[in-house]
Amino acid sequence: MPAAIDLEIRLAFVPTLDRRVRIVLLETGAAAEFHLDAIGPRVGTWIDYVAGTARELAAAGQPTIGLRGVLASSLPQGAGLSSSAALELVSAWALSGAAPRLDPLALARLAQRAENVYVGVNCGLMDQFAVANGIVGAALRFDCRSLQHRPVPLPLETHALVVCHSGSRRRLGESDYNARRASCEAAVVEIARVEPSVRALRDVDPALLERVAGRLDEPTRRRVRHVVFENARVDETEAAFRNGDLEAVGAIWAASHASLRDDYQVSSPELDLLVSIAVATPGVAAARMTGAGFGGSTVNLVERTAIGQLRANVERDYPARTGLQPTVIVVEPTAGAGPA
Repeated sequence: MPAAIDLEIRLAFVPTLDRRVRIVLLETGAAAEFHLDAIGPRVGTWIDYVAGTARELAAAGQPTIGLRGVLASSLPQGAGLSSSAALELVSAWALSGAAPRLDPLALARLAQRAENVYVGVNCGLMDQFAVANGIVGAALRFDCRSLQHRPVPLPLETHALVVCHSGSRRRLGESDYNARRASCEAAVVEIARVEPSVRALRDVDPALLERVAGRLDEPTRRRVRHVVFENARVDETEAAFRNGDLEAVGAIWAASHASLRDDYQVSSPELDLLVSIAVATPGVAAARMTGAGFGGSTVNLVERTAIGQLRANVERDYPARTGLQPTVIVVEPTAGAGPA
């Protein structure tokens, strides 16, 4: 259940006729480029996300243009806030001359393929989907199999989403993420030996998990348990928001964070501390880590009148215990990628 937020990446560009793409980072002045008709192998930097997107646009039959551009971002890198997906989607719009023929969902799937095939991260579709299809004032309930989605209104009259960036860049490398994904996929194969109808872990309920637990090693069993119960928590969170039951949202998010920490094992001491500070602050309805983990950020649902107290508590207690400088950012759910 993601939401697009009003931190963003912008790419200002002029089209060219030479089929070259050259982009300068506004913050550092660093530049990178490639030729649309001779995209080579990835080079291991941010330009890979642009080049991979260009390759997928061409494969989809979408005309692309050369350009000279300047890239600016208010999204901190390594914060677990989908900066790679944002870069892919802004690239898709710019490379299409700000007039893609594909709808937002098709663009999201194209961007996912760019990350999977060219960049080499076996990510799912959620981040790209959220960036492409965001709705003002709402989260999005997204089914990754059927691709159906619906808005889930949030109580933004009284509460805000607050991101607490740990100041610790995500330490989850491509190999770590892919290893977890591979572990879950291997579990599906093993579970399907017992129940052939299982195509993904979404098809596994707690009863089936109990039946097959002995066929899985301990780390895999814990990762599967996280996915099975996290899927249920998404449904429970949607129901709680629709019923206005923020106490239930807080309990569900707490269980989610504990599962990410203990079963999926992608939290970190810094993220755990930020969650601990948040839940101890009056007016914080819910808190959990967000993103891929191993550093990055937490997301918090906070009474608007309590934002100042949360900021003060984090800025007082977190540096004293970690030596790191946190950043507290109020974000608003917003519309998806498109022209300025």
